[in-house]
Amino acid sequence: LFKREGKGRMTLADGVIIFRQVYLESGMGGDLFIDEGASIHPRCQINAYHASIYIGKKVMLAPFCALYSYNHGLKRGMPIIDQPLESRGPINIGDGAWLGVGVIVTSGVTIGEGAAVGAGSVVTHDVPPNAIAAGNPARIVKKR
Repeated sequence: LFKREGKGRMTLADGVIIFRQVYLESGMGGDLFIDEGASIHPRCQINAYHASIYIGKKVMLAPFCALYSYNHGLKRGMPIIDQPLESRGPINIGDGAWLGVGVIVTSGVTIGEGAAVGAGSVVTHDVPPNAIAAGNPARIVKKR
């Protein structure tokens, strides 16, 4: 658990399971909330900076998932390390969703209740409830 400077709360509800070598970070105005019965498997990285991350009830994140509610600035003429962080908004993972091994979720994305995201996918746009998405970038492949 790591709290960076500035505002940013971290809340884990009852029955949350956090496996070994998981990194949870909040700060710079981003809150992290993990709801009841969620399961975060080994080596996931969840970084709530500049915008919040909400993980719903009974959500499952397989190993190596990464959720980042921010990105680095990429303007020309200035080293990337010197640019302020940017965000497209919060990340919301709906109740009962499942993210396969190595899924990356970018800022501003909502993954709907009961949705599933295939291993290795990069989610850059919303996934509707009960949809199955896969690929890079992730696309809807069918409904549950």
